[in-house]
Amino acid sequence: MTSRPLGAQISHMLKARGVDVIFGIPGVHNVEMYRGIEEAGIRHILARHEQGAGFMADGYARATGRPGVAYVITGPGLTNILTPLGQAYSDSVPVLAISSCLDPQDTGVAKGKLHEMRDQAGAAATVCDWSALAGDAATALDLIDRALTEFATMRPRPKHIQVPISVLAQATDTQWSPSVPASVLHAVSDDGITRLAGLVAASRRPLFVFGGGAVRASDAAQQVLALTRAASFVTSAGRGILSPDDPLAFGGYLARPGSDAEIAKADLVIAVGTELSETDLWRDSLGHRGDLVRVDIDPASLSDRQNATMRLQADAGHVLTALSERLSGHIPQTEWTPAEVAAARARWRAEVDAERPGLLPVLEALRAALPKHTTVYSDMTQFAYTALETWDMAVPGIWHHPFGFGTLGYALPAAIGGKVGLPDSPVVAIAGDYGLQYTLPELGTAVELGLPLPIILWDNGKLKEIEDAMRRSQIAPNAVIARNPDFLALARAYGAGAAEPATLDQVGDVLRLALAAKRPTLIRLTPDLTR
Repeated sequence: MTSRPLGAQISHMLKARGVDVIFGIPGVHNVEMYRGIEEAGIRHILARHEQGAGFMADGYARATGRPGVAYVITGPGLTNILTPLGQAYSDSVPVLAISSCLDPQDTGVAKGKLHEMRDQAGAAATVCDWSALAGDAATALDLIDRALTEFATMRPRPKHIQVPISVLAQATDTQWSPSVPASVLHAVSDDGITRLAGLVAASRRPLFVFGGGAVRASDAAQQVLALTRAASFVTSAGRGILSPDDPLAFGGYLARPGSDAEIAKADLVIAVGTELSETDLWRDSLGHRGDLVRVDIDPASLSDRQNATMRLQADAGHVLTALSERLSGHIPQTEWTPAEVAAARARWRAEVDAERPGLLPVLEALRAALPKHTTVYSDMTQFAYTALETWDMAVPGIWHHPFGFGTLGYALPAAIGGKVGLPDSPVVAIAGDYGLQYTLPELGTAVELGLPLPIILWDNGKLKEIEDAMRRSQIAPNAVIARNPDFLALARAYGAGAAEPATLDQVGDVLRLALAAKRPTLIRLTPDLTR
């Protein structure tokens, strides 16, 4: 082991453990971390703000399945990345933030030090799985090993490691393992599978609910549905698990009012890889009246107010594969009919169209123009909310949205991280006019990298979702309209492309040009778009 300053040693360890990209911003307090990046052969992506760096790391992790890593400075660098870390926590994304911190003798008592914080580790702990201080080289490398191992073997959630400035500069030859930790399969006993198979075989109206924790088990999920002729829903994060051609698939309408009435028709509900959280349901109860089976690797998701009658702490793919093998030869006796599922879907689609008029035709134009395997990053905007219910995905795990924490400004930087991770695949960002302005400077990063990234901007000139909520609550709309810049001129000022199709028929041509460009392209769409 070569003796190097710890900051350089950290980069070499990360490289040996499979990390190829780091997102971040250098500062006077973390320059020692940058000593080793080039030497280790790691690519560094310079964000315009630490919030952007965090979202890029999140987007990279979602696109590749590998941890996203961010380097930030003490104090404001760490506080700026807390929002992305909170988003990664709610959406189970493996993001590792490594920051510098003041030396122990300079913390706890106000001394007027640069970037001084009373409790930096405590601040990060509020939005991370854990936040820890590495007071020496051995501890720093052990914590990195722990984080990477937990990403591979547990529910992935963000971690924060802080290292004192003086410790980063100290030379060390501390040993570390170059191996990548093997993933652990959370298995379930044969007795558990036998009991579950018995419940399914006896059911006349089985219904599955698939969440984001089951996206890598899509083939097994579809096989089980074919064997059982069960009906199914997906959460927004689980879209693409179901085949768009499945006549018994209710799709992504799980949170739609009235879906609980359909769920109440089931005599058995099996929820796989989903918390059934507020943002999955937007109501307190799933709506089931029969037995409920929960399958999840996180024990916290198995014990909640949904009152499951059977709980299996196990990997979704393992359970679904074992269940399909156990049900082989089973003759389904389902009472679900394609007609009732189609009627419910048609009713809900009409409701969405009535609630947000004019959006569905625009979405259909985009869907027709984008390649089937396009990875999409969306922001908190009515445009995305409509798509999350009505846009059936043919592939799972390729539409990424800030669920849970619900942060504005996510789409653009996350899409940059996603495109860095998937350089040969089409990637698109979808944002609203207000949310885009949270992280608009990251457009400079996309231009700098020469990324062929279409940025679809839905510009209705207001916070329309908030305006609608105020009206429903009989509150006079207030503070929902802000002066927008000339977005197309702003994009060109950054060196990006800019386009505004006048008709729906032009959307496809504009998108195709943007996907083939050697720079990002801002595509402005407005409610005035016509056929």
